[in-house]
Amino acid sequence: MELSPEHEAIRETVREFATEEVRPTAREADETETFPEEVWDGLADLDLTAMTVPEAYGGMDVDGLTYALVNEEVAYGQLSVATALSVHCLATSCLAEFGSDPVKEEYLPEMVDGRPVGAFALSEPQAGSNPAEMSTVARREGDEYVIDGDKQWITNGERSGVVVVFAKTDRDDPGSVTQFLVPKDVDGLEVGRKEEKLGLRGSDTTTLTFEGARIPAEYRLTEEGRGLSAAFSILTGGRVGIAAQSVGLAQSALDEAQSYATEREQFDEPIAEIQSIRHKLAEMATGTQAARLLTYDAARGLDDGRPPAQAASMAKYFASENAMDVTNEAVQIHGGYGYTTDYPVERMYRDAKITTIYEGTSEIQKKVIARELLD
Repeated sequence: MELSPEHEAIRETVREFATEEVRPTAREADETETFPEEVWDGLADLDLTAMTVPEAYGGMDVDGLTYALVNEEVAYGQLSVATALSVHCLATSCLAEFGSDPVKEEYLPEMVDGRPVGAFALSEPQAGSNPAEMSTVARREGDEYVIDGDKQWITNGERSGVVVVFAKTDRDDPGSVTQFLVPKDVDGLEVGRKEEKLGLRGSDTTTLTFEGARIPAEYRLTEEGRGLSAAFSILTGGRVGIAAQSVGLAQSALDEAQSYATEREQFDEPIAEIQSIRHKLAEMATGTQAARLLTYDAARGLDDGRPPAQAASMAKYFASENAMDVTNEAVQIHGGYGYTTDYPVERMYRDAKITTIYEGTSEIQKKVIARELLD
């Protein structure tokens, strides 16, 4: 699992940016529920908004390990920013892999520079873990598709400029799900209210409502009925990204806890000298390193041809649950101070929960792992 000099250089560059530019905005973003757009522009300046775009369109087309390292380090600074970046990269991945040449030429060079921001609209109010139950429909009318339906839990829903949307071309056929690219300014698309969330408050999460939203037929990304298989393919890489974000968040909480434990004194000594605190730190460090190694292994599997589904689900499941454990213990080590906003660990604790839910709950990950084992 040793990193190459190139990977180490990328890690150091992104860690420096995350520490100096991303982390300082985290508290205000959380309290005001606003996304730090100046940080987004900085990500674009580092070409991180171009990670999953082919070089032919000005992108970086990074390998899986680089993608994981970037997600880990950005999440070390602030999970809300890392989530927004990963969803943008999901959108560019879909467009790069499934879009026609004219559509890619129209959008990808601009998305390389971070504008328009991409969103990914799969989930619905009644279709979360089972997207085949979605009710959004796209019907063909001449040279256009007309989309009707509601999407929920859409990261970048408010600030995005384009949305990758999944809809059935036959309302009664679960196998007709198809993938489309929809510009946000199209008539018939409205952004709903921004969700008030437990954590990840700097990332905007909204509903999207489609009422007679018309798009050119060439904005269909996949063949009719190939949308779900395309989604699952893209989400495998996305789950590696979430695993990496969980590692970065856990490492950030661990560093905070370690620093606090060496400074805080009780009974005339730093609490880091108390055996129970030392054991907590040991367990937190071990779990985080194990999550990191699982994640890097899954990331390399994206590149070397190994079947990635099981490895990605193992990494996402273990790393997200570890993030919950580590942030919980970080709060405990801080004692009463950990329960206040004076220290960042309470925000990290709230943020960590979403990693066990989005892009496939922990229960879904275990289902995937068991399926790969038994089938």
